[in-house]
Amino acid sequence: MSKKVTIESTAEAYLELLAARGVEYFFGNAGTDFAPLIEAYARRFAHGQTLPRPLTVPHEIVAVSMAHGYAMITGRAQAVMLHVIVGTANGVGGVINAARSNVPMLFSAGRNPITESGFRGSRNRQIHWAQESFDQGAMVREFVKWDYELRNFPQLETVVDRALAIAQAEPQGPVYLTLPREVLAERHDTFEYTDQARQIAPSATVADPRAIEDVARVLAAATNPIVITKAMGRDPQAVPALVKLAETLGCGVVEGYATYLNFPRRHPLHAGYDPDPYLDDADVILVIESDAPWFPQIKGPKTETRVIQMGVDPLFSRYPIRGFPGDLSLAGQPRLTLAALTDALVPLLDRGDVAARRQTWEAEHRRRQDAWAAVAKKASTAKPIEMSWLSRVIGEQIDDHTIVVNEYDLDATQVPLDKPGTYFNSPPSSALGWGLGAALGAKLAAPDHTVICPVGDGSYIFGAPTAAHFVSRAYELPVLFIVFNNQTWNAVKRSTQGYAKDGWAVKTDTMPLTYLEPAPDYEMICQASGGHGERVEDPAALPDAVKRGLRIVRDERRQVLLNVICRKP
Repeated sequence: MSKKVTIESTAEAYLELLAARGVEYFFGNAGTDFAPLIEAYARRFAHGQTLPRPLTVPHEIVAVSMAHGYAMITGRAQAVMLHVIVGTANGVGGVINAARSNVPMLFSAGRNPITESGFRGSRNRQIHWAQESFDQGAMVREFVKWDYELRNFPQLETVVDRALAIAQAEPQGPVYLTLPREVLAERHDTFEYTDQARQIAPSATVADPRAIEDVARVLAAATNPIVITKAMGRDPQAVPALVKLAETLGCGVVEGYATYLNFPRRHPLHAGYDPDPYLDDADVILVIESDAPWFPQIKGPKTETRVIQMGVDPLFSRYPIRGFPGDLSLAGQPRLTLAALTDALVPLLDRGDVAARRQTWEAEHRRRQDAWAAVAKKASTAKPIEMSWLSRVIGEQIDDHTIVVNEYDLDATQVPLDKPGTYFNSPPSSALGWGLGAALGAKLAAPDHTVICPVGDGSYIFGAPTAAHFVSRAYELPVLFIVFNNQTWNAVKRSTQGYAKDGWAVKTDTMPLTYLEPAPDYEMICQASGGHGERVEDPAALPDAVKRGLRIVRDERRQVLLNVICRKP
């Protein structure tokens, strides 16, 4: 069936179609190219039409990261629009994050007016000459699944439906649509479109049954199989499927450099976050949705170890180089493939072997839990505050209605999360500034949940905090932001230490370009937008500060920032 509505412009038809296709939010960082859309919104508001709801986001990295955060909670692509080439350029880091995280997004920008005169949307500002490029999509083409420029009004439905379908198709990711002002400004009286999209993402796939049987035989014959996973938890439904496989096989599961919660952390088969201690003894490794399961420069499995790669794109075909072995490969949705693999394994396994393996892994799990608890206890009185103690204090306040959006410094060993879809870590591409916006997007998607956003001080600066705190206040999105303030870009420092262990930088403790001193009073930035901010230096005061912050977020519905002064690395 089709629907026919009264409109005044292509811009209004575009908004009508987005709303009809279930796009709830329009994250906008506006420029002169937005004029037709702003006029269209005004008309829609006058007629009681509010969707997709426009959100003013005063910095591009926050806008793109909010769309990312909303989609990672809901699984639904949202629209984000920036200002021609300059806005696109500012948002590219966020697009790279979405691409490498397989997060769907309708990323768009105005297209500088093409014509110098003669059309309603022709150039009428001095910037309209300097802001044109030969190929606007070129700057993002490597990191989007599809890009296109809307050419005319009749193709609008096809273009939007195709964009959304491709973004949602696996492997999911951002698409880029440019919208010329002349096209958006064209006058029309009516718009007719189908009430249901005629282009949709393909259904979920499962690996070939014969390939699954081959993998089942290899796993069943293994003496010491392990699982390494990083991003499988992007689909929360895959987590219980992995639990069932691990219990059936009696193997440990390592969340190597996890970007999602992939396995309940208190489960006795959870084997921590570093695969290196287990690589020597493993005879079969099942790698699930992990672009870099280990670092060959540092350590890898034995050459005779069988490696099985599993994921929607187990080759990570958008990565220029990735040499990890895959003796067997299972392509498809992990939740479906894991279920089929578990069924295939059951008749092949020796129950005694499974029980013995499980007993070994459960003992290892207890040993690790005790060791991590000892680390936190030792750190609980240290001044300046140790990050392990700060992480432990946060972990003790988390419940099943808490979502953690972490950019870098939260120590996962101290945060015993078990519920899928409650933990999100920095994207593997690590374009800094993701955390603040992603946390706001998560809160928008899950208003009944408490959102905690731990960030490093460098990440906080990158996240355009003035813009982020503005959005939190303007749209009533209270988040507890916790700055792990060690006055250092520790990732850069660690990289230098690993590169030249006995070099001049280490010997002289001289690390130029890594210091973030003197540190700003970050809490005051939050206060400037009506939030509660405080500086915390005493480890004994930390638990009460976190509890106080959570109370303000939950009861007063105000954002909070804790500027926690941590030990310099």
